[in-house]
This record gives sequence, C-alpha cells and structure tokens, in this order.
Amino acid sequence: MIKRQKISILVPAYNEEANVRRAHEAIVDMFRSLPEYDREIIFTDNHSTDRTFEILSEIASEDPSVRVIRFSRNIGYQRSLLVAYKAATGDCSVQIDCDLQDPPHLIPGMIDLWLRGHQVVYGIRRTLTDGWLTTHIRRAFYWCINALSEDDLPLNAGEFRLVDRCILDELRKVDDTSPYLRGLISAMGFSQVGFEYDRQARVAGESKFPFRAMLSLAVDGILNHSLTPLRLASMASLVMGAATLLLLFGYLVGKLLFGQDWPAGFATTTMLLLLSITLNAIFLGIMGEYVGRIFMQSKHRPAPIIEASINNDEHRRPTPAMPDWRRGDVAADNKRR
Repeated sequence: MIKRQKISILVPAYNEEANVRRAHEAIVDMFRSLPEYDREIIFTDNHSTDRTFEILSEIASEDPSVRVIRFSRNIGYQRSLLVAYKAATGDCSVQIDCDLQDPPHLIPGMIDLWLRGHQVVYGIRRTLTDGWLTTHIRRAFYWCINALSEDDLPLNAGEFRLVDRCILDELRKVDDTSPYLRGLISAMGFSQVGFEYDRQARVAGESKFPFRAMLSLAVDGILNHSLTPLRLASMASLVMGAATLLLLFGYLVGKLLFGQDWPAGFATTTMLLLLSITLNAIFLGIMGEYVGRIFMQSKHRPAPIIEASINNDEHRRPTPAMPDWRRGDVAADNKRR
C-alpha cells in the first residue's frame, strides 16, 4: 500500500479576524484539486488582541486538520514562522500569508515542481500592490541584501515558498533569536527553483507589516548574511588611521626640520576630534549589532512559549523524508525551464 503524502500549510496570523476564516476556506478549496494528498493547516497566532484566536478555535473544532499555536506574546513574524516550520509534520510545507496576497491556487504548481525533485520552490514577486515608494524600497532592499550577502539569495522573493521535509528537518535544528528565514533556507542549498507571480491586493484588514518592521527585517537580513558592514568599518578605520598618521607626520616634519611656527590649530583639532567621535560612534553601533546578537544567542533563551495549542498531538512525529522514487530528474527539468 502506497503511503499518502501530506502537505503542511503554514499561516502566521496577527489580528487577522477579518481574514482567518477566508484563508481557511481558500486553502480547503485549493485542496479539492489535490485529492491524493492529506493536508495539515497550521495557524500561528502572535497573541492577537482581536477575535483571531477565537475564530481559529472555532475553525479547529470544525476541521481536525487545522492546528493552532498561540504564543504568549507577539514574538515577531519570522520567529512565529520558524515555530510553524518546526511544528510541520508533512512531507513538505508551504508558507502563505493570512491575507491571501500570495494566491493559494498557485500551490498545486509548486507541488508539481517539488515532485520533479526541487527541495525548495519559491515565489518571485513580479508585481507588488504596495505604493510606488514602498515597492521601490522593497526592490532596493532585495538588490542590496543580494549584493552584500555571501549567500546566493533570490531577488524579489518573499516567504511564499514550498520546502521539502529535508529542509524542515534542518530548520528543527535552528536556534536563532532573530532568524531571517528566506535567507536561511536559501543558504541551505539543495535544489531550489523560483517562479514568477503577481501578488494580489489585500481584501480585508490592514497590513501588520509597517515600515518599521520592514526596516527591522532588512537589518536582520543584512546582519545575518553578511560581514560587509564590519569590513567597511575596518577599512574606514584603516583609511582614517593612515590619514591621521600622515597628518601627524607632516606636522612633526614641519616643526622639527623646517622650524615652522604654526599657531595652535583649534579649528582643525576640533574638526578632527568631532570626525573621530562620529566615526567611532557609527562603527561601534555596527559592532554593537553583532555583539548584541552574540549576546542574545549566548543567553540560550527558551523557545517561544506556546500559550495554547489545538489539535496538536505531542506524540505526533514527522513523516520520513521524501522517498527517492518521487524525486525527478532535476537536470532535465532545469533544461526544460
């Protein structure tokens, strides 16, 4: 008897009372086109203050395939998503936002690419529904982090992605207090393939991802995947140190060999001092970001606390990794694409 494969759908939510039921219905409707698969839908609730958890509880009572994980506080989008990845028991998982800006009807196509042997299938945002300024900031961020990173990060890719069981097993080992998951998964290697799609406009509710959160995500992405800021600080320090040394040498030569009687350079000294203080402050700030992350990691803080859990069997174990017979010819597929 051939074992049925299970697909885990991961849906982070925060104050999405207007969207959670619609998201559940859309996902269930999508699975009607995939009768050969079992499903598991994991909602992670970032301690919503509206009726999100209440509605999720109702949905879970009606649909046993729905699992709900509610945190004791808002731990942030990336950390909540990491918990969902670790909780997934399927042969693969697909992350999708609760507002359905990433269309669920694209998931069968992602599964098809997975069946051809790709362990990661990610969506590339061809168009965005954000305003002109936000769109260009996002594009600039994708370009910037790809240029700075030592890993090969895909351009214009968000969190809408399918990952194989082998990636989920690796994510279970991750103990990061400030994860940047799209970069982390990209850096794991394996066979990864992208596909372009048009992001849909949000139908209900408001975005829970303001500019401040995007800036924080950008900082996490750059600091987690690049040593370039530290290297820039080191290079600038060397240049400034060399310039200061040359200036000092010139003053000494002029004073000792040529007998120059220069007046006390109050303005020059003040400018140099201010410049030095400014540079030191900037670079100490950059180094502080790295040291702070090392400090947070070394504290070995407990994993995010789960306040409530529905339909989560603590004895449930993930299914084995995808069998070899299902892995297709990746090279042939890449050639076709």
